[in-house]
Amino acid sequence: MPSSVNFWVGLDVHKDSVTAAVFRNRDPEPIRVDRLPYDPHKLRRYFQRLQASGSVRACYEASGAGYVLQRALLNWGVPCELAAPSLIPQRTGEHRKSDRRDAIKIGRDFRDDRLVLIQVPTEADERVRDLVRCRETFQREIVKSRHYILKFMRRRGFIYREGTHWTARHLAWIRHVLAPGTLADEDQVVLAEYLALLEYKLQRRDELDRRIEALALTPRYKPLVDRLGCFRGFKTQAAMVLATELGDVRRFDNPRQLMAYVGLIPSEHSSGERRRLGAITKAGNTRVRHILIQAAWHYRKRPAVGAPLRRRQRGQDPVVIQHAWKCQHRLYTLFHRLAAKKPRPVAATAVAREMVGFLWAVLRDVDVTQLQEARRAA
Repeated sequence: MPSSVNFWVGLDVHKDSVTAAVFRNRDPEPIRVDRLPYDPHKLRRYFQRLQASGSVRACYEASGAGYVLQRALLNWGVPCELAAPSLIPQRTGEHRKSDRRDAIKIGRDFRDDRLVLIQVPTEADERVRDLVRCRETFQREIVKSRHYILKFMRRRGFIYREGTHWTARHLAWIRHVLAPGTLADEDQVVLAEYLALLEYKLQRRDELDRRIEALALTPRYKPLVDRLGCFRGFKTQAAMVLATELGDVRRFDNPRQLMAYVGLIPSEHSSGERRRLGAITKAGNTRVRHILIQAAWHYRKRPAVGAPLRRRQRGQDPVVIQHAWKCQHRLYTLFHRLAAKKPRPVAATAVAREMVGFLWAVLRDVDVTQLQEARRAA
């Protein structure tokens, strides 16, 4: 067989097995479908046999399997891509699913260029991204622990009415309730354990914050964090979420593509002369969307540059600072114009969508590839 023959391999990857469907050139059906154990040595020999007969390209669906197999295939000289699961074409009348069928479908769609491929992060970027996600997990756990304490105390008739929860005064009040003689022995043990659990989570979150802030100063992330920090609502943690989740913003040709990626564009169900828009799609990256909507609430306040924002803007590009100031004015006006006739959460969502355009404009000039090389050189 001549070496110019191309093989397109669709993979269905599981924890213990890999199903491979091999298409030769433009053949309508695969020449073979094999179920292999997830063993790197056997998989490598399998692809080496294919490479001996022609060039090979592979693809599988992005899932909990991660990027381990994709990186291994690249090391073996096999170009491998990952497909966005939610954008894989589906036939309405197709109600049968199996590993074999999935592998054949991936291979055929990959060969025919019908898949939307994702950007695979480097191993270093993936590790930092997981660290930032771990911090978000602890933040959610802290909220749960606070609810445990408040609900338990409410069941025992202790309700704090002297101000906001979780201030220094509120914590002092909880410790006063925890003092001997106020609660029964069993209740005192329960409240003490809940409070100790909260303090442990706060301690671990603060440690993660310190590690993330140190990473934000490295050559790979500092240019992105500095630019995002010029905008209201983007401190180091929020900026690192965007920097680690979005990757290279230049892959989005226009801001609307980025808006769609984070699920902030309205859904649509139009037919004929009737155009009907619905709620936002909520597709794509939920973590970025959450951060953007949280930041959008800052723009309900009048445009201003407070002390924290002034510190973040010190020494930054004047063009970016001017862009951020323009963003404040525009989003403040948009928020209050929409809030006058729609619920405030709807207005905040619209502000987040508009904000994406401003962020895209200041991040599209940053060459992430050069930053990655700078980090490796450092």
